[in-house]
Formats: sequence, C-alpha cells, structure tokens
Amino acid sequence: MPDTFNLDAYFNRIGYGGSVKPDLDTLVALQARHVSTIPFEGLDPLLGRPVPLDLGSLQAKLVKSRRGGYCFEQNAIFNAALRAIGFATIGLGARVTVMSQPGAPLGPRGHMVLRVDLPEGPYIADVGFGAALQDAPLRLAPDLEQRTPFATYRLTELDGLYTLHVCTHDVWRAAFVFTLEPQLPADYEMANWFFATHPGGPFTRMIVMQILKGDARVSLVNTALSERRQDGRIIERRLASAAELGEVLDQVFDIEPPAPVEQVFAKIAPAVG
Repeated sequence: MPDTFNLDAYFNRIGYGGSVKPDLDTLVALQARHVSTIPFEGLDPLLGRPVPLDLGSLQAKLVKSRRGGYCFEQNAIFNAALRAIGFATIGLGARVTVMSQPGAPLGPRGHMVLRVDLPEGPYIADVGFGAALQDAPLRLAPDLEQRTPFATYRLTELDGLYTLHVCTHDVWRAAFVFTLEPQLPADYEMANWFFATHPGGPFTRMIVMQILKGDARVSLVNTALSERRQDGRIIERRLASAAELGEVLDQVFDIEPPAPVEQVFAKIAPAVG
C-alpha cells in the first residue's frame, strides 16, 4: 500500500476545484465538500471486517472506492489532505457524550478531532462525528455561538476540559468533550480497535450513517431513514427490505457495500424486530 497521499485524487473524490492554500477559506470549503460527498458509515465493524488506519488502506477505501468510514478514518484522511496542503494540524481525542445522561461518568476517548492552527487563531475541524456531522470548522474559543448552515455550535471550557454543544432545530446537546492533549497514532489505533470490535459498541451491532446533501442532513440508523432539512422539515421512513436498503445505500449515500446487501440487512433485522 502506498504511504504517500494523493491530493489530486482526494480533490476529485470530493469534487473540489478551489484554492489550495493553508488558509481559513480553503479549510471551510474543504470541510463542506468532504461531509457532503464521503458519508459517515460503519459497515465494516457491523460485518466483522477490520478497520485499518494506514494511509494506503484509507485512500483505497474512502478515496478510490464508493465507501465512507467513521471518525478515525474520516478525520485521518482529512488530516492527511490538510497536511499535504500545508496546514498545521494536531490530532486530539474526544469522549462522546451525546447519548449520555447529564452527570454520567465520561467514557473512553472514542472520537478523533483535529486542531488546525491558522493566523486567525486555532480552529477545530471534524468531518467524522456521525451523530451530527460538522459542516464547517469552529473557532477554538469558549462561550461563542457559531452558526453554520446546518447547526449552531458553542464550546465551553472548565479546567482544561472543552465541551462541544450543538443546537439543531432548537435543541441543544452536548456532543463530546476533549482536551488539547495531542494524541499519538497508537492512541487512535487502540481506540479504533476497541470500537471496531467491542460487541456492546454501536458500530458492531447497528448501521449508523450520515451525509449532508443540499440543504438536508440525511441519517440512517438501522432501518430508520431521516432527512432533516434546514427549514425544519423532517422526512422519515422505515426500510422494510434488503432491496430498499440497497437502494438507499446506492442512491442516497453513494455506497457500494463490502458484502451483499442481504447480508447487511440480516445483521440489523433482529435489532428492528
């Protein structure tokens, strides 16, 4: 597998033809294109397949194929693109809280986030948070509401622990918490192995997908397909068969699954009755 990053192939994958400078405008444009073309998905853990994080494997899957990935894959490939352009980046580790009750103990560092240092100051870039894909980089500045086309965000900080809050359709949620401690590749490898193999984790027992298409945030959780538009409209339906799942993977998420769609549907059918 090659260990160099093919920036032109990545630009072609996300349909990007703009500026190639390590500045804020380029970062904003790249993140918007990435989350609208490379879907968040965790089919490999669901099917018991390995999730390698080496650059060659990531390019083969996310750039050269009709596939997506989850946070460790998405933000690793985005980080490679940013560094190839000349951005100064640092990989961080976050603990997901979006499904936790207030005051619940924090879980493991199960999410990868990027810090990008720009002349305007530090920013957080994240193309791999499947619960609410982030359509724009955010200033690393506490207590500042930051609006994007798809959501409003706010960072808070207490004793060095940052919390990212996201508001969609007038509902605020604490998405994840993180510190500014740089993470090593080994940290991501260990977390990736845990979440790709743990039988009680979300990715080994359910489909979780999301992509931003036009003015809609499109999500699939098992057989529940939802389309949440920026104007507040919500369109929902249930997928009743493997054929419907295959159609959605192909036409909505532009994914060619790594196994027959009947096998994928069989994995989630018991969970949905």
